[in-house]
Formats: sequence, structure tokens, C-alpha cells
Amino acid sequence: MTPTLFGRWQTRIFLLATVGVLITLPFSFGIIGPGTDSGAIFFRILLYIALFGLVWDLVYNYIQQFRWDRDWPAAFQLLAGIWEAIFVACLVKLFGLPGIKQDLPLVWFTIHYSLVWLGVFLASQSIIRLLFPRWRFRGGQLL
Repeated sequence: MTPTLFGRWQTRIFLLATVGVLITLPFSFGIIGPGTDSGAIFFRILLYIALFGLVWDLVYNYIQQFRWDRDWPAAFQLLAGIWEAIFVACLVKLFGLPGIKQDLPLVWFTIHYSLVWLGVFLASQSIIRLLFPRWRFRGGQLL
């Protein structure tokens, strides 16, 4: 499947709003993570991942046009996930983002981001294809 830009955006927002939120809930309640005092921080991180991801999708869509099959293999998704994590972590640690303290433990950011990314990746490779069988043929668009 060659996802369109609109398809990338729809898929990213849908998966982060469903799978990402479900994975973030234990962090926000303090079941997993540094404690209950940082509950909303993880939802803000998820929001920033979504917002920056929409911008990154513009870049990914542009790069994809230079590939001979115009496809985006899973290995590139892994590299993109690593790059996005480093980018957001650097922004948080170096400059801070509104609503997120610069002293957020990098270990908890990494655990949260990794679990969200893994959940979204697995859902995009399996569940979304089962729930939306025409998703592949519509360039990743859900609607």
C-alpha cells in the first residue's frame, strides 16, 4: 500500500487516539510511571507526538516519492519512530514544551513512548487491516 498524506494523517490520529490513549491511561493514573503527580504529562506527550507527527508525515510523504515503489516499509517505520522519539525527547529536555516539565525522567519518557509506538505499530500492521479491510486500497484513509 502507498499511503496518501491524508491517509497517513487519518491513520496516525486514529491510532494515537485509540491505542495511544489506552496505553497512556496507566501512566496517567500513576499505575505505571513516576507517580500520580505527573498524570497529565503523558497525555501531553501523546498530544505532542501526534502534532509533530503530522508535520513529520509531510516529510515522510515527500521522501517516499523518491522510492521506486513509492512504499514505506516497516524498517523505515522503525527508524521514523526512533527519530521522532529522539526529537521530542530533545525538545522536552533542552527547551521544554508547554505543559511538560524539563525534569521529566527520560527513562519514563522512553518507556511510555516505546510502549505507545509498539502498540500503534502492531495495531497498524494487524488490527487496523482487520477492522478496515479497504484501508490498504484507499491509501491509508479510514473515511
